[in-house]
This record gives sequence, C-alpha cells and structure tokens, in this order.
Amino acid sequence: MEWIRISGGLIPAGEWHPAQEAATLWWAATPLTVDGTPLTGLTLPHAAQCAHALGARLPTSAEWEWMASAGVRRFPWGDSPPKHGHANLRGLGPGHPTPVRAHPAGRTPEGVWDVGGNVWEWTTAPWRRDRVALLRGGSYQSLVQYAECAHANDVPPGLSSPGIGLRPVCDTPPTTGATP
Repeated sequence: MEWIRISGGLIPAGEWHPAQEAATLWWAATPLTVDGTPLTGLTLPHAAQCAHALGARLPTSAEWEWMASAGVRRFPWGDSPPKHGHANLRGLGPGHPTPVRAHPAGRTPEGVWDVGGNVWEWTTAPWRRDRVALLRGGSYQSLVQYAECAHANDVPPGLSSPGIGLRPVCDTPPTTGATP
C-alpha cells in the first residue's frame, strides 16, 4: 500500500464539523482495494477493523475534508466541475466501481487518488452526539455535487453497500510505502 503525507492545518468550520486543527497524517493513496478495485460492502465497524489490521484507522469526517480540499478546493482536483477523466460519477462512468487509478485528472494536488467518486468512504464524526457515521466523496451512482469536498452523507454505521469503501489513515509514518 502506498501512503502519502498530508500536512495539517486549520480546518474551517463546516456543516458537518466545528473548526479544528488537522494534524499531519499519512493517507492511503487509494481506497483499500481487492485486485485494484475498491473493497466495498463493509459496515463502519468492519471498515474500522480492516483499517486497524493495517496499523491504521478510519479518518474523522473533518480530517477527510482537509485531505480532500486543503481548506481551499471545491473538488479534490480543484474548483472546476468534473468531466470524464476526473471521477467515476453518475453520467461520467460505467455505473459500477472502476479500478482506483482510472481517473488521473481527479487526483488531488498531493497525489491522492479517487477522492471524489467511485465509492463513498467511511469516516467517523466523534463530535456528534448521535455518533452517526458520515460518508465522504460520492460514488459511481452519485450526482456531481456529492463529489464536492464539503459534502457529507450521514448514514447508520451498520449500512453496507457496493458503493461504500474505506481509505485508511495513519497518525505516524507507516512502516512501508510512505511518500513524503
């Protein structure tokens, strides 16, 4: 697994979280995969177990938003709406998950792949009283606005779907595959 270091900074308050400081974290360059396609069909607890087995964890929703936007971008790749080559979204893809590196124009400037579209990504929301999980990034069936960095979808943690995956994050440098 390839890991990319994303420097921390101040995460502005959003609809789904208060303003807070983001730590420097190590992000999986792609969602977790099986044979190059996102691993899906996991509930939030099972996704957390998968991340833990890798020595990682699931990100908070605010951390994910910082990774996707750096606090300034509308979409993970910039401010322009997606076109073919940016993301696997409704009307821009085949209607099912695609290999994680199939949309090079959609990478973040830091080099993180498939942040918008393809599959939703599990995140946690520890500041919420209801502890409802938040999905980020949109999926192959999502409208364009769901790929916006600030968009989140609140769902029960027991939900599983072929359109939901996970992207592990590490608080300290992983032992292999890290890119500064």
